[in-house]
Amino acid sequence: MMLSVIMIVYNHSKYIEEAIQGVLKQETNFDFEFIISNDCSTDNSDSLIRSIKNQNTRCKITYYDQKVNLGMMPNFMFALNAANGKYIALCEGDDYWTDASKLQKQVDFLEQNNDFSICFHNVNLEINNTLKEDNLKKRIPSVFGIEELALKNVIHTPSVVYRNRLFPEFPDYFKNAPIGDYFLHLLNAQYGKIKYIDEVMAVYRIHGTSYWSSKSNAEQDQILITFLNLIKINFEGQIQKIIDLQIEKIAMKHAGFWDKKIKKIKRFFDPKK
Repeated sequence: MMLSVIMIVYNHSKYIEEAIQGVLKQETNFDFEFIISNDCSTDNSDSLIRSIKNQNTRCKITYYDQKVNLGMMPNFMFALNAANGKYIALCEGDDYWTDASKLQKQVDFLEQNNDFSICFHNVNLEINNTLKEDNLKKRIPSVFGIEELALKNVIHTPSVVYRNRLFPEFPDYFKNAPIGDYFLHLLNAQYGKIKYIDEVMAVYRIHGTSYWSSKSNAEQDQILITFLNLIKINFEGQIQKIIDLQIEKIAMKHAGFWDKKIKKIKRFFDPKK
């Protein structure tokens, strides 16, 4: 199997049809499987998913309706472990893809460039039902590596395609990590370069009912600090130092200071400064 699409769902009935249709409209010259894992939603996500699945003729849909709530990360790991594809594409149940050739473009690039482990693209952000381009992404170079990613996560979940099973297994504590995709990207970035395609091909929704967006800025920063301290033991040398700088930057922000040491790291967002 060339590619597996992973979609985790929890109470996404408001968004799930658009999310699934964005996957089913993909035009590819390869077969792909579509794995949906519904983490015991209490809304009508299950019935909506089953209805779409029964009408589908586009690709193989494997649907898991969890009978007990596993939690975000265990559900994510469950779906990833079920994937058989050479590549993995991610799209959570409240985001959606807008370009029918997205998968083809990303797989073509990775097939032609074996020294890359990750390919991602620009997205629009949907905030309060209003779309805006994620301007931050415009300043990302077309090629970078783990050093830059360790300084800041710039990859939105619905934009990524990566090579499957680059590392043998997840660390034991991955199931308790508060932010799964960033950790996954860092692990994968150890095995190759990262390609950024400056095309908007998906929408990342920011809404009050999502795990991350429902947190205050202070809560998000504390979660991120906890997470970074957790994952840095997986890396050595310069990467661990860069992660420490990110932790210090976040901590200093709440004290009213800017960490000047960050300026010593390669400025891939705005190299002219």
